[in-house]
Amino acid sequence: MKSSDAKQPIAEKQPAKLEKHNDVRIDNYFWMRLSDEQKLSEVKDEQTQKVIEYLEAENTYYDKITDFSKTFQEELFEEMKGRIKEDDSSVPYKKNGYYYITRFEIGSQYPIYSRKKGDLNAEEQVIFNVNEFAKGFDYYQLGGLNISSDNKLAVFATDTVSRRQYFLRIKNLETGEIYKDIIDNTTGGSVWANDNKTFFYTKKNPVTLRSEKIFRHVLGTPTSEDVEVYHEKDETFGTYVTKSKSEKYIIIGSYSTLSTEAQYLDADNPTGEFTMLQEREKDLEYNVAHYKDHFYLLTNKDNATNFKLMKTSVAKTSKENWVDVIPHREDTLLEDFSIFKDYLVLEERTNGLNKIRIKRWDETEDYYLPFDEETYSANVYGNPEFDTDVIRYSYNSFTTPSSVIDFNMDDKSKNIKKEQEVLGGKFKKENYKSERIWATARDGKKVAISLVYHKDTKLNENTPLLQYAYGSYGYTIPDSFSTTRLSLLDRGFVYALAHIRGSEYLGRNWYDDGKMLNKKNTFYDFIDCSKFLIDQKYTSAKHLYAMGGSAGGLLMGAIVNMNPELYNGIIAAVPFVDVISTMLDDSIPLTTGEYDEWGNPNEKEYYDYIKSYSPYDQVEAKDYPNMLITTGFHDSQVQYWEPAKWIAKLRELKTDNNLLMLHTNLEAGHGGASGRFEALKETAKDYTFFLALENKLEI
Repeated sequence: MKSSDAKQPIAEKQPAKLEKHNDVRIDNYFWMRLSDEQKLSEVKDEQTQKVIEYLEAENTYYDKITDFSKTFQEELFEEMKGRIKEDDSSVPYKKNGYYYITRFEIGSQYPIYSRKKGDLNAEEQVIFNVNEFAKGFDYYQLGGLNISSDNKLAVFATDTVSRRQYFLRIKNLETGEIYKDIIDNTTGGSVWANDNKTFFYTKKNPVTLRSEKIFRHVLGTPTSEDVEVYHEKDETFGTYVTKSKSEKYIIIGSYSTLSTEAQYLDADNPTGEFTMLQEREKDLEYNVAHYKDHFYLLTNKDNATNFKLMKTSVAKTSKENWVDVIPHREDTLLEDFSIFKDYLVLEERTNGLNKIRIKRWDETEDYYLPFDEETYSANVYGNPEFDTDVIRYSYNSFTTPSSVIDFNMDDKSKNIKKEQEVLGGKFKKENYKSERIWATARDGKKVAISLVYHKDTKLNENTPLLQYAYGSYGYTIPDSFSTTRLSLLDRGFVYALAHIRGSEYLGRNWYDDGKMLNKKNTFYDFIDCSKFLIDQKYTSAKHLYAMGGSAGGLLMGAIVNMNPELYNGIIAAVPFVDVISTMLDDSIPLTTGEYDEWGNPNEKEYYDYIKSYSPYDQVEAKDYPNMLITTGFHDSQVQYWEPAKWIAKLRELKTDNNLLMLHTNLEAGHGGASGRFEALKETAKDYTFFLALENKLEI
């Protein structure tokens, strides 16, 4: 079907005047915003009905445009599904006398959580078969599984809307009974005290969804009598509760983008008062772990931009008592650490690459695990046991399927517990190539691009290339293996991951240089990487595609406003594109906690800067590339109305005949579909968009 044969939905205009700092913006599509009550109400008012009808019209348009490719989509889905071992299971991990296993059965969408007592030959006890729980729900997520130290009770969390507002319930693992008590509107996390009858949990603000209160629940008492033990009143902070690996302390953490704070309580005394470890200070961050008589702190204290490890006596915890354990290094980012009885394990990043460092407490050994690929991803994996010489870590790369490896830190022996199976009989690691190249950004900074492609793919101006990035919150996208990506690589695509500023790929400064009043560096880096790939004849503008989601969707919106001529097709998934309006509205979930990332537009300097790149505000009358925009109606991270308004404005102003489509999952939120196969169907839709454009099919 030709796109001209399908009628494009044209959204109604209802001009709304938005004024700030004497600047007036006219938002013709402000009416698309619905409250949670409107979305969830069984009786739809006129506005709600109008919004849903518009979203459904966009879905119908998408279906008509892509109808010709439905058979191919299904084939692609079956191809990707065929690489997955359906009856798969995780590597068992041991905790408190039990081995815990997550497994899937053939044909099932959801996992089964089970355990075995003592050894792996023991009888399996199924804790949760999520497939049974999910019956009758369009979306179902079970998480937050937390088992009491006597192994008899489990707290678990469920979300059936995909808004990340979890219900907490309790299951008796001896009798199988699920208690009637339900705690609503939580983050999903919980922590047992050592008495096996008390647990702590975090409640969200019902409007903003900010995690703001810690409560204590005692078994056998009504949830209405739960005690509020902490209220985080600063709207730019969230809070959480956790337990030290030593099982000694319950810890309440408070966090913003640039500041943290921790309080602790003896886990044997759950009704006691929490003690402040170190009061919050602007730009002071620290994460805490416990070992013997000390707290260990991953912190940026003393201008340690790339973080360092410090310790302090449990008896004296304020910052003047902290002493260095692993000093700050200019060339190495200290990302995390794990404490074992005889060993300290450090996760570091140097020149963009992960490193795992192992150091004995008695200082007789200090060494790095060897990794020899040009680009890869390696991470310490779980490790709930404290008194062990074995560390578990994961390793994979663009060409190496994921492995779970047990490494004996004492004798340095390695045991590969599991390597991801790629079924179908076609995958061979040696058929793919990966490399890392460096583009020069407009300000002279070197930006890494990780590439992977089939060995038979010829690299020239006719080669299709998909460029991906995120570039926000300091999150670094790993160079990891993907079975679904093979469907693109086997059809001649190159996949390029651009490690742009806004991540921490090259350390904390790399993040700082891509946020707040430096945010445009994120967009410039991506564009400059695109130009580099074109200049070096890896591809050309006719064959270059780009994709990003959430804050990466903002990236997509920015680059198509700045340099639309560089790309043949774009997918913006759950895109954060109405930045200025969202950041001015502190009733929208999670807004106030974002000020340290984007800036607070209530201040004119930030207002002007954000507006200068906000994709929705910068849409112009000009040509845009082919675009597919996706969203979830119940998304709590990026509200559905941002992409809905964006596409309406693009349709109004763009001057080309290229494709412009919006697909809304009316049942899902930020993460998309919940079942493992439903998620594959969404990937098949995305890949079909790129493949259809590249093969110049009639769309």
